[in-house]
Amino acid sequence: MYAMDTFQYKYQRAATRVTILAHLFGVLAIVLMLVWLLHYRGGLDLDSDNPYLIFNVHPFLMFFGFIFMAGQAMMAYKTVRAGRTEQKLAHAFFHSVALCLGIVGLHAVFKFHDKRNISNLDSLHSWIGITTFSLFCLQWLFGITVFLFPGGSDYARTRASPWHVSGGRALLYMAICTALTGLMEKVTFLGLQHQREARLINFLGFAILIFGITVDISVVLSRYI
Repeated sequence: MYAMDTFQYKYQRAATRVTILAHLFGVLAIVLMLVWLLHYRGGLDLDSDNPYLIFNVHPFLMFFGFIFMAGQAMMAYKTVRAGRTEQKLAHAFFHSVALCLGIVGLHAVFKFHDKRNISNLDSLHSWIGITTFSLFCLQWLFGITVFLFPGGSDYARTRASPWHVSGGRALLYMAICTALTGLMEKVTFLGLQHQREARLINFLGFAILIFGITVDISVVLSRYI
């Protein structure tokens, strides 16, 4: 029994440290994103007459509103020391926030395209992104139906849990891939080469990637607690 307790304690400490690291890189990415959009791109305004200010809402909400909040949901469910019900509610809450803000973020880019007469869904970034968000919606509905509604079968929940967890991890990496391809697409579109803004975007992409990796590691470590 003592050996098992020591084993779980070590993994709990490791998961906590990785979770702290994930939050640090997540906050760093948010700061870099705001510096980029406010200092170099003029700000964010969903109701602006300037289509580029409308577009700027898209990358901010798709990271902070979607990726960051989804990461919080994954870490809260596995690392917050609370009752099972509280963990489920925190998990569902953060994912619901991610879903709502993600919808606004998608609305911003479609609105930008309409104002600029640009066709929709014609890039690899957009294909991966819309696929990721669509699967996320299905994953959210699946999770609410199977795990949160009262009266569900314990057997069904046990069978569905590995698929739900694996699907969530896969969607996190798909979202990260979408973000990185979007940043690369923007750098190419703006023609940035060896400039401070380009380097800032590179650091932003690196911070987003490390955030996703540390979130995933935190979840994996927490499964041994």
